[in-house]
Amino acid sequence: MKTKIYTCLVMLLILLGNVSLAFSQESKLAVVANDKGAPETITEAEIIKIFKGEKQWWKDGTKIVIAFMKTSTPTGSEASKKVLGMSGDQLNKHWLSLVFQGKAKAPVFFNTEKELVDFVSQNKGAIGIVHKNQTGNSRTVAIDQSSIL
Repeated sequence: MKTKIYTCLVMLLILLGNVSLAFSQESKLAVVANDKGAPETITEAEIIKIFKGEKQWWKDGTKIVIAFMKTSTPTGSEASKKVLGMSGDQLNKHWLSLVFQGKAKAPVFFNTEKELVDFVSQNKGAIGIVHKNQTGNSRTVAIDQSSIL
């Protein structure tokens, strides 16, 4: 009987630890960008314009390449809601509309944050959103003087 109680307590502690980890990770998103093109600091309004396809060129003339987590992933869903104020479906429809109208090139979508970070670091003008603890050695862009969203 005592063994079952201890087992239940241990499982409960593990579950609570995972829940708190998920909540702490959820609130800290960061913008990563390639060294070529993207400035070191950018405004939140500019980030929204970039990820909605309204701004397509960096000030130095480099084409912006948007890297986004698939909206079916927790990070992609969170970023679309928190940064753009859209559900994942709304974001997908928004981009489909822009692409079919010929107004923008579609973002490159990724399954994992590591794939996104690797892509951004290897592609001139690329920018993406990941959790702060997933930025690795990539360059983070300060948003209105803060490194997290």
